[in-house]
Amino acid sequence: MLKPVSLYIGLRYVSARRRQQFISFINGFSLLGMALGVMALIVVTSVMNGFDRELKTRILSVVPHGFVQREGGLRDWRTPAAKLEQQPHVVAASPFVRGFALLGSGATSHGVEFQGVDPEALRKVSSVGDNIVMGDLDALQPRSYNIVLGRLLAGQLNVIPGDSVVLTLPEVTVTPAGIFPRTKRFTVVGIFSVGAQVDQNMALMHIDDAARLLRMPGKVQGLQLRFDDMDNALGRVSLYASQLGEGFEGQDWSLSQGSLFQAVKMEKTVVTLMLMIIVAVAAFNIVSALVLMVADKRSDIAVLRTLGMTSRQIMAVFVVQGSAIGIIGAVSGALLGILIAFNLTDMVSWVENLLGAKIFDPRVFFVSFLPSEFRAGDALMVLSAAVLMSLVATLFPAWRAAQIAPAEALRYE
Repeated sequence: MLKPVSLYIGLRYVSARRRQQFISFINGFSLLGMALGVMALIVVTSVMNGFDRELKTRILSVVPHGFVQREGGLRDWRTPAAKLEQQPHVVAASPFVRGFALLGSGATSHGVEFQGVDPEALRKVSSVGDNIVMGDLDALQPRSYNIVLGRLLAGQLNVIPGDSVVLTLPEVTVTPAGIFPRTKRFTVVGIFSVGAQVDQNMALMHIDDAARLLRMPGKVQGLQLRFDDMDNALGRVSLYASQLGEGFEGQDWSLSQGSLFQAVKMEKTVVTLMLMIIVAVAAFNIVSALVLMVADKRSDIAVLRTLGMTSRQIMAVFVVQGSAIGIIGAVSGALLGILIAFNLTDMVSWVENLLGAKIFDPRVFFVSFLPSEFRAGDALMVLSAAVLMSLVATLFPAWRAAQIAPAEALRYE
């Protein structure tokens, strides 16, 4: 017999046979529920991680990792840009001017964020130039009043390169004929597509044209930075800005785009907590199975007590039984979940090809596939939580078993 005896008996009880067919069914149901819960949690967290990765990769490949600005703007931006490019982890610095306006074509109009950029310098800090699907970014020249739009924005305005759009600023011009909003006609010379939200609300023009629109000719609002890794920008942008002198302020991507990623993180947390209920239900099934087992084994428990087993050993028997069910189910679910998480994208693509339909329409969603990124830390957290809940679920039935009095249990035997 295995030692200790509580471990041996507890493991024997896991596979109930013959007279305990119903209890065996409850054990199997509890194990299956635990496995499905853990598997679902690992797969869902992997999908959420995949969407988070795609958002960061796509948005932060276009949106700079940080901004350095000075109140009143900069006239000589090349000197601070050279200083910033000498800082650790900074790859490049590019000037910018940005503002908000209403962009219209025909009867359709949309609010946009327009950015004045230098095409050559922009390529060092953003991948927009690599994602031009129509036209040419280099067509943005001083006083040309050309504009490059995101794919979704161009689709909403129903324009292509060569068409004209009207940009309306949130200002008014007073003339002898009356008060009129400030407007300027631009020619669309390019369309970019990065597969993210910026495709719908961003417009690019030459930095000189943007400066004239905002009545700050010869100046730029600040510099946009690109780091060798986006995480290296956190905390460093403000530090580098303060080293440039008085009046300089820095802002990294966690402030400019942080609300979006915080929303994704919050959604992941809420979904994880909701799916954790599945694991909790499986743990309650373990309680039910153990309660039935204790009721069925009252005489066996009494015999074991008369043979010298202590209350603590009796309690350990049922803790071992319930924990074994939970651990086997959790580990099985974890292995299956990891397998699915690593192959989920290919599995969904196979289903799409089989059905001849797209689950994620690229015209609607910013991705055309189901992303998945397995993280060992998330899987370990799910597995630990499942095992812990299984262990806690065994305590009450095990305690009840330890309270059975041998004389009472054997009175009618």
